[in-house]
Amino acid sequence: MARADGILDAVLRNVEKVIVGKRQEVELALIALVCQGHLLIEDVPGVGKTVLAKSLARSIGCTFKRIQFTPDLLPSDVTGVSIYNQKTGEFEFRSGPVIAQIVLADEINRATPKTQASLLEAMEERQVTVDGRTYPLPRPFMVLATQNPIEYEGTFPLPEAQLDRFMMRIRLGYPQREDEVTVLDRQQFSHPIEDLEQVASADDLLAAQAAVREVHVAPELRQYIVDIAAASRQHPDVYLGASPRGSLALFRAAQARALLAGRDYVLPDDIKALAEPTLAHRLILSPAARVKGTSASAIIAEILRTQPVPGHRVVA
Repeated sequence: MARADGILDAVLRNVEKVIVGKRQEVELALIALVCQGHLLIEDVPGVGKTVLAKSLARSIGCTFKRIQFTPDLLPSDVTGVSIYNQKTGEFEFRSGPVIAQIVLADEINRATPKTQASLLEAMEERQVTVDGRTYPLPRPFMVLATQNPIEYEGTFPLPEAQLDRFMMRIRLGYPQREDEVTVLDRQQFSHPIEDLEQVASADDLLAAQAAVREVHVAPELRQYIVDIAAASRQHPDVYLGASPRGSLALFRAAQARALLAGRDYVLPDDIKALAEPTLAHRLILSPAARVKGTSASAIIAEILRTQPVPGHRVVA
């Protein structure tokens, strides 16, 4: 447990050499990674979404591939294609960019729904199927997808099935004034990511992923997670609430946050801190709620205020 905590802390500090002033967001990305989850980064261009993905990959020495999603991108451009070899008389599989350990799906909502769907099998089952043959993906495997929430021209909104496969949705936001000055200073001569060193291995990350599952979650806190998800399904402004996959995402993320903090048990604060990034993007609001301008984040905040917090006292 202590070794896993040290690995995560080293990766966190290493990524912060490049991503300045965004500790909470970097922690959330690391939590998704150590939970074997996928991350959707929704923000305006130029705030460091791509750099965050590259920094994570470099810090743990994982293979990194970037897919630029465009309207003319085909599913075979993502998963790969079988090509006939005239010399051997057989079809050979040419792997696509999704077969990597860290995959950046840049501007994912610019691709057609058919191409977006080519990621579903990879994200859920860690494999791709091309021409009837199944190819396993390397471990660890993580998809970091980005989308611009401002532009709607030439975009295709992610379907509910696709959104539900993302463990978390985060926003980086603009840096503080002093942090932005620091960015300018660090990039005067070169980008800091060029000098970023590997501080852990893929095997270290796999060990940390196994350690996450050993973190204790009290029965009362398990019920608390289920009650939050159930409240989202019963909320009058919600047409479709959080799925059981969402409950599991919150459960696993709380374990990872506890591990990152050096604890082998989960606190209610872990659950409350992660409820919005793990559940908000899974909610489909009613038409009336959208007209009123109600947001999914506001609904999750309301549920956390009204849902009784377990008074369970954990002894270390």
